Amino acid sequence: MTDATIARTTEPDGAPRLAIMDILRGVAILGILFMNINDMGQSLNASFDDIRHLGWAPADQLAWWIREILANGTARCLLEMLFGVGMVILTDRFATAASGWAVLRRYYVRNIVLFLFGVVHMYILLWPGDILHSYGLAALVAVLFRRLRPRWLLTIGLSMALIQLTMGGYFGYYQGLQKRAQTVAIEAKQSAGQKLTADETKKLKAHIKAKAESAKREAEFKSKVAAEDKGRSGTGLSWIWAQILVSWDRFPSFFEILSIWEAAGTMLIGAALYKMGIIQGLRSRRYYLGMLMIGYGIGGTLRAIGAWEQTRFDDAPHTFWATMEVARLLMTIGHIGLVHVMVTSPLGQRLLQPFAAAGRTALSVYVAQTLITLWVIFPPWGLALYGKLSWAPLMLLALAINAALLIWANLYVRYVDIAPVEWLWRSIIAGHRLPWREPQTHRPVTALPIPA
Repeated sequence: MTDATIARTTEPDGAPRLAIMDILRGVAILGILFMNINDMGQSLNASFDDIRHLGWAPADQLAWWIREILANGTARCLLEMLFGVGMVILTDRFATAASGWAVLRRYYVRNIVLFLFGVVHMYILLWPGDILHSYGLAALVAVLFRRLRPRWLLTIGLSMALIQLTMGGYFGYYQGLQKRAQTVAIEAKQSAGQKLTADETKKLKAHIKAKAESAKREAEFKSKVAAEDKGRSGTGLSWIWAQILVSWDRFPSFFEILSIWEAAGTMLIGAALYKMGIIQGLRSRRYYLGMLMIGYGIGGTLRAIGAWEQTRFDDAPHTFWATMEVARLLMTIGHIGLVHVMVTSPLGQRLLQPFAAAGRTALSVYVAQTLITLWVIFPPWGLALYGKLSWAPLMLLALAINAALLIWANLYVRYVDIAPVEWLWRSIIAGHRLPWREPQTHRPVTALPIPA
């Protein structure tokens, strides 16, 4: 690994930078567009129902399978882990010159400002899928555990994550199987002309009522999707109103609570991985090969099973309801392992080096993704492509936008030390305007060990 790749530097506000973290952050922030662009270019509501709404030609199916197995939730997961890393680095840095309460106060201010940036992203730039506000709130909880030893951070973080395994496994999958089997048996008994017990009659009536309610909800949902499609493909004012309505559905909501819970737990896992020297590359190449193989081997298998279940398009209980979070964490671990294996080779370093610039400008890249897609490509006053692209062209479009942003980021950091959105955020926190560039002598470099 070259010194440039593994160097530790500082930002104009004194915040430390570790280039391998920037590479991981760059990969994550660019990867997140592959998860967002379908909700930007077609109905966000429909994404929670039938994936065929976005097109299901052979090329679309291939694009969806690749996205589902490799990318679904993993970019978000990696960003959450890196947020936990930043939490440890920043609070340790603050603690050298302040008391415990002062450290918390400063970190809280930092994340409250980030939360407000997220609110602006949702209600001014009109992107309902914003993650900044969720991370800002989740960090207020996660930071309370920052001093715990790695094993306790992992225990708490994994416990928060694995609640989904229990809830989704029992209430989603197991109970679903039980009810399905009971209903089939009762209907078979009724068809055979046998008399049902009072309890069986009650269960059958409940099943019939549930089916009717489900059909009603389905009709209401389709009407909601149609209204969203009409609004987001209509005139300028109807587009704006439709975007606002979708944002209102997202925040505040139960889904938002789950997002904050997920983010806080994963931040603690990221903090543990940093304290153990894993995520920043202090372990051996063999260690990271093991992470890659275990993460992709188990996580990829769970993802493939879940993808197959979704493409059955039936109402049967699905195992991925229970295994989704486990698979997400394992695939992310696999991604981290892959990056660290790659940076041990000259070719891998050359391939990954450009992503460090995207990591240094991550907030600005994230907002730029919204500006390009929501305000240029899909709205009626732009290219008006809303609803016209299916899975495959949407993924290719995300690839093209990311390539352009990657080039921009690398050109930008040649001349400026801090990206526009980052500059605004940190200037507000610091209480004064930060310089855009510092003399080289003010940016010390410290080499880190290279994985063997």
